[in-house]
Amino acid sequence: MPESHNIEYKSNWRDEYLKWICGFANANGGKLYIGMDDKGKVSGIDNYNELLELLPNKLRDILGVYAEVNLQSVNDKYYLEIIVPRYDVPISLRSKYYVRTGSTLQELKGPALNEFILKRTGKTWVDLSVESATFKDIDEEAVKFFIKKALKSKRIAPDAAEEDTKTLLSNLHLITDNGKLKNAALLLFGKDPKKYFISAYVKIGRFGESDADLKFQDVVEGNLIEMADKVMEILKSKYLVFPIRYEGMQRIEELEYPEPALREAILNAIVHKDYKGSTIQLSVYDDKLNLWNPGTLPDELNIEMLKGRHPSHPRNKSIADIFFKAGYIEAWGRGISMMMDTCHKAGLPEPTIEEVAGGIQITFLKDIFSEDYLKRLGLNERQIEAVGYVKKNGKITNREYKAVLKVSRITATRDLSELVEKNILRSSEAKGAGSFYVLTIAS
Repeated sequence: MPESHNIEYKSNWRDEYLKWICGFANANGGKLYIGMDDKGKVSGIDNYNELLELLPNKLRDILGVYAEVNLQSVNDKYYLEIIVPRYDVPISLRSKYYVRTGSTLQELKGPALNEFILKRTGKTWVDLSVESATFKDIDEEAVKFFIKKALKSKRIAPDAAEEDTKTLLSNLHLITDNGKLKNAALLLFGKDPKKYFISAYVKIGRFGESDADLKFQDVVEGNLIEMADKVMEILKSKYLVFPIRYEGMQRIEELEYPEPALREAILNAIVHKDYKGSTIQLSVYDDKLNLWNPGTLPDELNIEMLKGRHPSHPRNKSIADIFFKAGYIEAWGRGISMMMDTCHKAGLPEPTIEEVAGGIQITFLKDIFSEDYLKRLGLNERQIEAVGYVKKNGKITNREYKAVLKVSRITATRDLSELVEKNILRSSEAKGAGSFYVLTIAS
């Protein structure tokens, strides 16, 4: 069995391996084998009796860890199995904290250490208090805005509207036991959250052909409870367009990206942002829209899990709770799948989700026939070039396919047939020399 996130092999014992014990205890537990090589083959140790007595006491006295130390043997070769449980309190080795990540050991420092200690003690950053803040920092209009939304969603009691601000925030668990405002309270309802949290805003930019070609930009500031509406308003008025189409005699104007999907992505970014990190960045291009949000996924989730039904694991539970009560989000982890479904129904590719530069990036594609999307469908380079030709010229014939792509008639026919099968192109009603192919959906 190879080494993994919870298994480590060592040929003999050294006290420096206390770091591995510490790392397992701070992760999800694990097993350290003494007397095995890197591939898990038993090499054996001679001082097993001494280690059987020494190690349990050493782990207890130095780390405060109670681990199970077992003697095992294969073909008269002895080795030790040290079973380390997960600890819900932070474990340190000489004032240093280690954690097992994948098959490597990492020392936690700076913000990562603070986050780890908070998490292990059952707290999060948004639950900490701001000692210098007072209730004068709270925007009463933002509180009223929340109450109106929450009453409409029927997720707070009707008499909440009669409560004074301090009582309401206390009932919403946004005040500490000693009466101080929590970080979450100031982020959600503060008059000027940037006064205390420098990255508490959303940056929007309109780009041309490259990231170096910034056309114009906006910064959206203010409290979080009103942030999503402000961002959507600016996007709709300044950055996005409403293509016109007709159903019979009826004129239809819809946003170029499905508004419910965009709103869900923005709400996710606000709720799950790491507010100790950078700012949310929304980049709008001719053919796509990128939304980047600082903060990695929780250990319980990965990118693939996000796309299906999954338990909700909000980074900022206090903020998520307020957005839930206001009717902005659900508590079932269905937001991403709804976003995917909405784009699919609109005839657009499902948004891509990836981990980028210490954050999560969601990319909405405007054109269902973008090069990235066509590659994901398995089209070859000739077919992708042909689709580009049709987008530019409106149609393509078998003769044109042969000439442009420099292929035989048989290859052209086969490639075009595959494009029809994949519902990218459709054949005209004309047959013979007058036949041609067009896109199935206007791009």
